[in-house]
Amino acid sequence: MSRQQVSHDRRRWLALITVCLAQLMIALDTTIVNVALPQIQRDLDLSQSSLTWVVNAFLVTFGCFLLPAGRLGDLAGRKRVFLAGLAVFTVASLLCGLAQTPALLIGARFLQGIGAAVQSSVILAIIVIEFPVPQERARAMSAWVFTAVAGASLGLLAGGVLTQLLSWHWAFFVNIPVGLAAGLAGWVLIPDDRGIGFSEGIDWLGSLLITVALAAAVYGIVEPATYGWGSPHTLVPLALALVLLAAFVAVENRHPNPIFPLRILKLHGLILSSAIRGLMVSGVLGMFFLGSLYQEQVLGYGALETGLAFLPYAVSVAILSLGLTRRLVTRFGSVPVIAVGVAVAAAGMLMLLLGGTHAGYFPFLFLAFLGMGLGMGTAFSPLTMIAMAEVPHRDAGLASGIVNVSQQVAGALGLALLTTIATSRSAGLSRAGQGVDASLVGGYHRAYEFGAGALVLALILVVTVLRKHVPNLPSAPESPPLDEAKTTDEISG
Repeated sequence: MSRQQVSHDRRRWLALITVCLAQLMIALDTTIVNVALPQIQRDLDLSQSSLTWVVNAFLVTFGCFLLPAGRLGDLAGRKRVFLAGLAVFTVASLLCGLAQTPALLIGARFLQGIGAAVQSSVILAIIVIEFPVPQERARAMSAWVFTAVAGASLGLLAGGVLTQLLSWHWAFFVNIPVGLAAGLAGWVLIPDDRGIGFSEGIDWLGSLLITVALAAAVYGIVEPATYGWGSPHTLVPLALALVLLAAFVAVENRHPNPIFPLRILKLHGLILSSAIRGLMVSGVLGMFFLGSLYQEQVLGYGALETGLAFLPYAVSVAILSLGLTRRLVTRFGSVPVIAVGVAVAAAGMLMLLLGGTHAGYFPFLFLAFLGMGLGMGTAFSPLTMIAMAEVPHRDAGLASGIVNVSQQVAGALGLALLTTIATSRSAGLSRAGQGVDASLVGGYHRAYEFGAGALVLALILVVTVLRKHVPNLPSAPESPPLDEAKTTDEISG
């Protein structure tokens, strides 16, 4: 191997570390605030519904801007979009840390979600372009999956440490040095690319429609906790979301350069794996949020103890993502491995139903978090490989956005729905004369049942639809096909 080849290879892997560092920051921020929620609620005098928006403000804008940002990466260049998103995210983190009022914190979380969406939307696309060889891409994607999945649980531990030793403000301040380091490294290590250009125009209308539609849907699911399911506060936003989604499809069908080319729906691996991933995340993110509240409000755990309680999840995901899952896929195929992973995650979610008002950490909570970590660590890597296996390079940014949308929008919707279910159930039990702790636990259990139902539905999709329509990859995915009209030089810029 020549010196030039060695230098190129070293740069690629350093670039992977850089984008994974940015992904880690996003994954941490998705959950790091969960452990700090009771302290935030006390310090800023937030209601339960407003407290939910501390989490959902980030998730809503994150999910809503992923598709526009991913397509913008294809058009304008993925390096530019990545660095711009990183800058917005870092500034927003500073604003979150400085917040002294609920309005400023929630507003800064909205801005933070936008920055996270813009940078995250192109990370998978950068990996696909940088690692065209199947075996190398499998290793690179395993690193990304480990960062994305394990980072969420590590955020709970980091949140506990920072909140207990310092204050909840440092859960956001910690992003600033990391963001600056990732930005500098990305500027140096990620190759410049021109993108495919704006010659056919930008689909501004489609971007607006899909962004507002997703935001309306999440708002409509959050509001029943306050106003009820039959209230106009709930029904009007949900109806608006449906109308806007229909208008979005009509616009995409006619625009010469749509943000969401409908041809992407023919990539069965991308669409099906994204749907399955979304169902899984909707249950797991609800587990993080409600599980944190359960441990702190019912069991009396401190912030650090709550973070440590999720450690079995983080460790099991780490072990599986760093090579073990890849070897299992090589031996048994992707679909059987995914099916087993989803089933184990569902069993872990159901184990949470055994925790009561005076439950100890062992065995039920430990086994629940361990089972969900084993399940997510087993299923996520092959789902990601399937998603990107057949994507043309010209649509890599959009596909990266779709993969992330399936996680973030499903997470926001799932969290909103499960929180609404838990709150409604707890209120009903309280009116029936149950004590505070018993009412809270009853609400959490009802939400866990729905979370487990989402995982069971994901399992059904795996063993029926995914098995029939997606090639059972025996090892690593093949390199995405290049557009016939584009050379490697045109794509890389």
